[in-house]
Amino acid sequence: MKPLALIALAVLWSCSQNHTDPFVSAVHRLAPSVVLLTMQVRSDDGKGWDDAYATGVVVSSGKWGSDILTVQHAVDGAHNLHVTINNRQKIIGRVVAMNSDLDLAVVHTPRSGLPPATLGDSSLLVPGEEIGVMGYPIPDAFEDEGLGLATSIDSGRISSFRKHAIELNLPIVPGESGGPVFTDSEDGAVVAIAESRFDEERSIGFALPINEARAFLHAHAHGF
Repeated sequence: MKPLALIALAVLWSCSQNHTDPFVSAVHRLAPSVVLLTMQVRSDDGKGWDDAYATGVVVSSGKWGSDILTVQHAVDGAHNLHVTINNRQKIIGRVVAMNSDLDLAVVHTPRSGLPPATLGDSSLLVPGEEIGVMGYPIPDAFEDEGLGLATSIDSGRISSFRKHAIELNLPIVPGESGGPVFTDSEDGAVVAIAESRFDEERSIGFALPINEARAFLHAHAHGF
C-alpha cells in the first residue's frame, strides 16, 4: 500500500475514534457496562419453560465478582440465568436481591473486572430533555434472522415525570427492560432504568429514576 493511502487510512481511523457528538461519546462510554440476560421462565400453562431475555447494567465489580442491576419482573422465577458480556461471552449469573415495589433486581456473577457504569443524578432531569436507551430488544428475533447479537440504542425525550416513573416518548421493547437510560452527557451516566411500556399505546415508555434505586443498591450491591 502506498504511503499516502496509509496516511489517509490513519486519518479516517482517528476520526472514527474521536467523536465530537456528546451523545455518541456517552454511548461509547456506557456500552461496555451493558449486558444481555438470558434465562428460562415458566410457560403460561406451567408445564414447561420458555426462553426469556432482559438487559442489565453493571453497577459494581471487584475481586468478588460483579453486580448487575436489572428489572425484577424479568428475572423473577428465572432458571438457568446467564449474562452475555461484550455481545460474545456468556457467563453464569444468579439473582441475589429483588424489590417488587421498585421492580428492581441485582444479578451477581463471579466474573470480576467488568466495567461498572457511572450513576448520574435523576433529580437534574427536566421534561423535554434528550435521552437514550441502550439494550437488547427482542434478541431472539434478530438471531432468528441471522443478524447476530448487538447492543441497540434508541433515542427520544422525557415526556413527563410520573409517580415513581419517568415517562418517555419512545417504547421500551421487550428485552430492553432493565437497560440504562442516559443523557447526552459525555460520561454516559445512567439516570434511569428502562422498565415497561403501555400495552394499549406502545409508543409510551417508562423508566425508574436512578435516584430511587440508590437505597436498594446500597443494601444489596457491593461497593455502595
